Amino acid sequence: MTTLRFGQHIIKASAVFLQTELSFALVNRKPVVPGHVLVCPLRPVERFRDLRPDEVADLFSTTQRVGSVVEQHFCGTSLTIAIQDGPEAGQTVKCSGGCIFFYQRVLKHVHVHVLPRKAGDFERNDSVYDELQKHDKENEDVPSKWRTEEEMAAEASILRNLLS
Repeated sequence: MTTLRFGQHIIKASAVFLQTELSFALVNRKPVVPGHVLVCPLRPVERFRDLRPDEVADLFSTTQRVGSVVEQHFCGTSLTIAIQDGPEAGQTVKCSGGCIFFYQRVLKHVHVHVLPRKAGDFERNDSVYDELQKHDKENEDVPSKWRTEEEMAAEASILRNLLS
C-alpha cells in the first residue's frame, strides 16, 4: 500500500494505521481531540446507505477494533463514534473515483469519526458535535491548522504497532 483515496484527498501510507479487506483507518490531520481518527470504506461511496452489507460489517468491526485501541492509548473513558451522513449532517469530504457528479455538485465519501473522550474535554458534552460539524468546512480547513506529516506518521506508527 503506497497511497489510498479518501474523497478528494490522497492519503499517504504513513498516515494509515490499519487496512482490512474493505476498510482502512487513518490518523486525522486536524483532530478535534487527541486520538481523533477516521475509519473509511476502501470503496468510495457518498452515503452510508450506499455501502454493501459486507462493507458495513467490515467498517463497523474495524471501527470497534480501532475504538478500543484509541480509547486505551489516549487514556479515554468513553468514545464518540459518529458518521455525518449527508451535507445537512455536516459531511464535507468529497468523493472521487467511482462517484458521480450531479449538476456540478461533488458527492461525499462516507467515513466514521472515532474520538476518545474524557471527563471535562468539552465544557458542554455535546459541543463535540459542533466541533465535528465545523471540522472540515472549507474556511476552517487550512493547511496552517494541520498537523505535520511527521506528527501524523508518528501517531500512525504507534497505533499500527498497538493493532498488530
